[in-house]
Amino acid sequence: MAESIPQILVPLITKGTSWTQWIGPLVALGFLGVVFYEVRDLDFAQLVAKIPTLPSFWLLFFAYYFSGPVSEWFIYRRLWHIPLSGFVALVRKLISNEILLGYLGEVYFYAWARRSTQIHASPYGAIKDVTILSALIGNGFTLLILALLYPLFHTLEFGGVANTAYYSIGFVLLTSLVIMVLRNRLFSLAGPDLRYIAWVHGARIIFTTAASALMWHLLLPEVDFRWWVLLAAGRLLISRLPFLPNKDIMFAALAIAIIGHDSEIAELIALITSLLLITHLVIATILAIPEFAGRGSKGSKI
Repeated sequence: MAESIPQILVPLITKGTSWTQWIGPLVALGFLGVVFYEVRDLDFAQLVAKIPTLPSFWLLFFAYYFSGPVSEWFIYRRLWHIPLSGFVALVRKLISNEILLGYLGEVYFYAWARRSTQIHASPYGAIKDVTILSALIGNGFTLLILALLYPLFHTLEFGGVANTAYYSIGFVLLTSLVIMVLRNRLFSLAGPDLRYIAWVHGARIIFTTAASALMWHLLLPEVDFRWWVLLAAGRLLISRLPFLPNKDIMFAALAIAIIGHDSEIAELIALITSLLLITHLVIATILAIPEFAGRGSKGSKI
């Protein structure tokens, strides 16, 4: 698909492709470094003792975990006819953003797309548009949830970070308005493609919110499912707000205020967080092996 990219948005790196050959091994090295750093703090014996045994939980857990790469694979399949190997690249993108540095995954995926022989269009404009739309749709859901949950949030004490929370909300609103005002200059894809991307991002957010609520309900079934949905919406809101130094504390306070069960809620949140971390680390290790076996240095597409 041909793309028309405004001159002001042309990427800084336009000559040569050598940097796309070494970014894979560097990301893999970062994966392994984080693996060894994070594992040292985990109490594996305690974690194993609390691991859920319900098959339905694990089905939801992995559906939740891979929802991002799956949704983006469908997006790039429409834009580029991306091969199945692109799904592995999108999983690496997810892990890079989660355990290394935010938006490093986009840099890695751009390098992968530049190396891919199946992709004939310029990847920069499409990746830019997908990333901006993801932020815009996420901001929209954040503001909607804030409007619905404002009476509840207004009554909670979050350790003296109320002003920071207001600044964060203002930032979300401002960036959303800027994107909407400058949309004709920012976006390079056609209108039908942009609408498709927006719908996919929205469906992903709704699914992950519902999946979170159902996972928690399976682990603590005595709490009504509707309260878990409310908590999952609150978690989405808190996770999307920038500038907050203690999001985990805010989420724990919200969970206890909504659900109660102080000790059980704390253990549940810690368990899900640990399972996500372990999953990141295991998959990161598996994906790092091919790079150090020589595939990354030869321009592997995975």
